[in-house]
Amino acid sequence: MADENMAEIVGTPALDGTYISEMDMWPFECQEFNRIYPFYENLRAGKFTTTKCQKCGHIAYPPGVICPKCWSDELEWVELPQKARIVTFTETQAGAPIGFPSPIIMAWLNFGEGAPLKHLLARIVNCKEGELNEGDEVKFVVFDVPSHPIEIKKETKICDRVYYAFEPVK
Repeated sequence: MADENMAEIVGTPALDGTYISEMDMWPFECQEFNRIYPFYENLRAGKFTTTKCQKCGHIAYPPGVICPKCWSDELEWVELPQKARIVTFTETQAGAPIGFPSPIIMAWLNFGEGAPLKHLLARIVNCKEGELNEGDEVKFVVFDVPSHPIEIKKETKICDRVYYAFEPVK
């Protein structure tokens, strides 16, 4: 029988409901295991970046190792806007994954005319249910993520990890 007074969930920690490592699409942020590791280094520096093809000029998000338009591997890192406007959003009050308190807010963002990235579906953090409106301005934020121990040449390495979301501009 479960202890009804249990104060915390046993398992992988989530940081204030912003992230849980089992849902990580790119768990290895270090250079030894990830060819887009500069994306994470840029996040650590507070920069929101992606790759741009030097041959055809196509800007792809998420960043990659080849251009999805012309297949060139001649890419450069470019900065993306750090502010956007909410086009529409959802607030999930029930059924949130373990480690994420309700609500989970996802928003379709518009970066404006002339931006290298026009739209993005992104997580909104530091916002309570009912506080967000269509048209609100949001800004890019970076937060720490629990590290995974990684074995490299018989040595265990702990890599500092980060990820991003957006939060309302107050």
